[in-house]
Amino acid sequence: MIRPSRTALALGLAALLASVLIAVISPGTPALALLLWAVLGVVAVADIVMTGTRRSELVYDVPPEVFVGETVDILLFVKPWRPGLRAQLDWPLGLSGQGEVTFEQFDTHGEAVIPCRAVRRGAWTIGQVWLKWPSRLGLFEYVPRMSTEIEIKVVPNIRLVQSGQITTTVTSTLYGVKENRAIGDGSEFHQLQDFVQGMDVKAIDWKRSARRRALVVKELRAERNHHVIVALDNGYLMREEIAGLPKIDHAITAALATAWAAAIGGDLVGFYAYDVQPSIFVRPEPGRTAFARLRSQTAELDYVSRETNHTLAMAGLNARTPKRSLIIIFTDFVDTTSAELLIENIRVLTKRHLVIFVTLRDPALEDMVHTAPENLDNVATLVAAGASLRERRLVLEKLARLGATIVDAEPGQVTSRLISTYLEIKARELI
Repeated sequence: MIRPSRTALALGLAALLASVLIAVISPGTPALALLLWAVLGVVAVADIVMTGTRRSELVYDVPPEVFVGETVDILLFVKPWRPGLRAQLDWPLGLSGQGEVTFEQFDTHGEAVIPCRAVRRGAWTIGQVWLKWPSRLGLFEYVPRMSTEIEIKVVPNIRLVQSGQITTTVTSTLYGVKENRAIGDGSEFHQLQDFVQGMDVKAIDWKRSARRRALVVKELRAERNHHVIVALDNGYLMREEIAGLPKIDHAITAALATAWAAAIGGDLVGFYAYDVQPSIFVRPEPGRTAFARLRSQTAELDYVSRETNHTLAMAGLNARTPKRSLIIIFTDFVDTTSAELLIENIRVLTKRHLVIFVTLRDPALEDMVHTAPENLDNVATLVAAGASLRERRLVLEKLARLGATIVDAEPGQVTSRLISTYLEIKARELI
């Protein structure tokens, strides 16, 4: 597609004004006006001929997968290169990037590096790329549309898992360099050992000592194979954006990191997702198999606009988990009134299971409270934000009194806080 540039429009307007003046001042000399338009036409044709109409070839290089919330570079190569060559991409909903980029010349082709940020999970396609370059004399602008199939798959963020940081932390905390078998701690019998000076007297097994006629102690170690179930609320409240991403994506990142920590810790990991009704339930499984399934399930979790039914969801989860388990619930609420049903259903779960209740704290809301108001509108905002934080604190205090462990942290801190809470529960043998 070729369209006139601002320069061409300005010249055309000038030629029109000149023609009008000639017609007013000298009505008998129309040839002069025609000469102006003829010259302008010849220049335009010469500009098109000098620029040429060689077809552009577009090649791209993109990574097959991108972690949600991260930024990667898309490489575009166009041949031949032309002075002033630019491009504009038709960004889909799940990707964001620059409105327009400029190509740099490399030999006979142009190259552009386009930063692309993944903001939604899913497979996203950039179907069209608009190229732009000016003609040789600047009278026209060439804007061809190039159809492409640039596909980028945005998946849950497991950067911490890949880095090995979680594996190192869990292994060193629970087992040390070798497997940790702390005498007198844990609940699983490991072996008998001769009593020596300095050992805990309470660990002596008096019956076996009487049979052997020598003091022996029972050596215990932490029990494994506990059930850990990650429950994700996928209702409309979890679509609210915090720090540039929906809450559900922050929750999935923390859930996958904790699931990996639980797998390394020797526990069985399950998965439960719900909104207006339960949608996914995966029974607890051991090791890497559970993590792989959890990653696959969370990658396919849709963004929905339905309200969460906590009563149906928690009742279904309680019915599916007869064995005492560690249940990690990622959810959100608006106020104390909307949280009443949630509190009642958490009360039922805490009678049988150990519950970790995870919510994401909005740093922008807390900044409103700590910012001095400058006008009446800011005062109203400050009062509303303060009331929201107070109601949130009341709900979390009620849940804590019911026996739930509360993890209320900002998106950048929730993963570390949650893994630390899990390790503490393992160390204290609370499951």
